[in-house]
Amino acid sequence: ERVLKALRHEQPDHVPLDLGASVLTGMHVSSVYALRQALGLDAPGTPVRVMDPYQMLGEVKLDLVDALGVDVLPLSSAATLFGYKREGWKEWKLFDGTPLLVPEGFNTDPEADGDILMYPGGDRSAPASGRMPRGGFYFDEIVRQPPIVEGALDPEDNCQEFTVISEEDLEYYRTEAQRLDRETDKAIFAGFCFSSFGDIALVPAPWLKYPKGIRDIEEWYVSTELRRDYVYRVFERQCEVALVNLAKLSGAIGDKVQVTLITGTDFGAQNGLFISPDCYRELYKPFHRTINDWLHRNTSWKTFIHTCGSVVELIPDLIDAGFDILNPVQTAAAGMDPAALKRRFGSELVFWGGGIDTQRTLPFGTPGEVRRQVCERTRLLGEGGGFVFAGIHNIQAGVPVENLLAMFDAFRECR
Repeated sequence: ERVLKALRHEQPDHVPLDLGASVLTGMHVSSVYALRQALGLDAPGTPVRVMDPYQMLGEVKLDLVDALGVDVLPLSSAATLFGYKREGWKEWKLFDGTPLLVPEGFNTDPEADGDILMYPGGDRSAPASGRMPRGGFYFDEIVRQPPIVEGALDPEDNCQEFTVISEEDLEYYRTEAQRLDRETDKAIFAGFCFSSFGDIALVPAPWLKYPKGIRDIEEWYVSTELRRDYVYRVFERQCEVALVNLAKLSGAIGDKVQVTLITGTDFGAQNGLFISPDCYRELYKPFHRTINDWLHRNTSWKTFIHTCGSVVELIPDLIDAGFDILNPVQTAAAGMDPAALKRRFGSELVFWGGGIDTQRTLPFGTPGEVRRQVCERTRLLGEGGGFVFAGIHNIQAGVPVENLLAMFDAFRECR
């Protein structure tokens, strides 16, 4: 009810808190480990599960949820971005020594140079699709671009991952949604990716063994201008399948979900848009509107867009496309002043994020600076509802534990 009030732009009893309900609002596994140790939740050396090996996000277990007062839990897929399931846990250590549990498909054997390669579906007979450099904290995608023959490009090649949901996966979502609804009193965030048109984290398809089509990151961005008809046809097919899947999922899950991710495609850089408003309106907005309209007609779910950077120029279009929620609210980017955003758009758009600057203040500020920013943002953005506290994207590795504690202590006092 606290989350629902915030989503209805009503003043809740407390500002809701999200940590770990999505792969966009989580915490690096090393920071989860440090926080759990500082809160006395684990004995020293107790490993933390890696729930998202691509970004190396740690599990936010229910004891941590209770300790911090988190209000939202994830309904995520059974498989990771590298295509293997979260099962068969085994011990491994990050380069900085953090003790971890990783799924059995996670490759823990280093290369001769010390790098860790990741394979689609955990199948080492296929070309590697990810690389963690020696001493690193994250995986970089390995682009596996087949030769592009201009006259032979077929949009179906970029649609090989857009398939109708299997009965096995549908049953997984149904069972997991029922469990979360039955065993907790939290809001549920569904992290589906069916409609994330052009999300550059997904274009290289690290879960596919032999991806076809346009898979190189630079080539894809160029194609949104030079091959726009091709990209549009990819999106048409993706949208068609997404609507089928959302119909199946809404029938299986019903009102047990409160929020669903529609897209994680980034449109902003630090100092402005890196796509023109006209490109958004022609290429993306028609499909966003189609998905949002269907969900608003057929479900009670609120729709969530993640788009980083300076996107203030696009916000009127995002509202017109039917989005209910904006994330990550990158307030340090040009034109993204939180007071101005709240004043201009706070009655029409829920801000999910923006609570602490994870780019500068949280990793490099003092605990006092962290506390001040948390309280200022909570009071400003939380006024009248329409705000769920979260960091600006995931909380990264290397954040001083004193700052993590200051953030959650301040939020508890100010929420």
